[in-house]
Amino acid sequence: MNVALRGLGLGVPRYSIAQADAAGVARTFVYQNAQAEKILPLLHRLSQVQRRGSVLLERPEGDEPRHSFYWQARSEEDRGPSTSARLERFAQEATPLAIAACRRALDEAAADAGEITHLITVSCTGFFAPGVEFALIHDLGLPPTVARVNVGFMGCHGALNALRVAQAFIAADPTARVLLCCVELCSLHYQYGWDQERVVANTLFADGAAACVLAAEAEHRPEAWKLAACGSRLLPDSHREMTWRITDHGFAMTLSARVPELIRQHLKSWLQEWLGEQGLRVEDIASWAIHPGGPRVVQAALESLNLPASAAEASSAVLGEHGNMSSATVLFVLRRLQQMGAAPPCVALAFGPGLTAEAALFC
Repeated sequence: MNVALRGLGLGVPRYSIAQADAAGVARTFVYQNAQAEKILPLLHRLSQVQRRGSVLLERPEGDEPRHSFYWQARSEEDRGPSTSARLERFAQEATPLAIAACRRALDEAAADAGEITHLITVSCTGFFAPGVEFALIHDLGLPPTVARVNVGFMGCHGALNALRVAQAFIAADPTARVLLCCVELCSLHYQYGWDQERVVANTLFADGAAACVLAAEAEHRPEAWKLAACGSRLLPDSHREMTWRITDHGFAMTLSARVPELIRQHLKSWLQEWLGEQGLRVEDIASWAIHPGGPRVVQAALESLNLPASAAEASSAVLGEHGNMSSATVLFVLRRLQQMGAAPPCVALAFGPGLTAEAALFC
């Protein structure tokens, strides 16, 4: 069953920071390291991020955004706030961002909150219970009988996993109306010290939320984008190349330099097979929503699929303006494509720990 994307809403933090300024701040988290002083500005430029939002930023009167959550590294062993402190801040900050995105999605869908039958929340950057889903039920006025599912700790492709869940709900009950919300506060997991893989992650990640309302195709305008199929593939010999682990000082990412090459080698063969099952070829896809995990990841996907640079225009724009907001990001790219007047069929792609590729086909 095709599922209509009835409404899509985005939420970003109140304040953002220019990437050049973020490079200067990053120096304070690496204790007395001359190599870092030289390399950090270059790494921030290579990220192709221009600005990033963070719930931790504060703006004193007449001043540039600053933060008070992290402190300057006091020794080589300093790793910053505890995981407990970071998750306490998540509990404070995640809900307002999620509510803003959900309200925009409901408004665009012209849907009353009381119509929602299923609620799916997505995050890999924090959790607590009762969680964000309970706040959404209360603050949005969702029915107390709404069925709840949390897609947790799956990484940057979490939104695509959630779309698959929404599709299954609607296939089982064509009267279902699903509200899906991704909220990610990646800036809560900034890693101190000089570990190059983690430093690269520090240059990319940011905060944001995205939500969408989905329902059976017959219940919405014919021009709405429809979710037609979802696919998943574990890439061979890759389970150590991207990891996301809970440490005593936040969640820490391992992002191997092999990730782009693995995508370059294996993406096309799987995608050709999966699209063939839908009666399509790579050449039939009119637009692409490639999750911008970083410029090298996007470039590897383009090269694997023999796509022109223009196919990643929306992805690159989102990366530049917002950074990598983990699971929320691919929905930002979908919205950018819609604003650009892009045509379906569209394939959304994202990659996460495993190394796993996830895809969704919109018609």
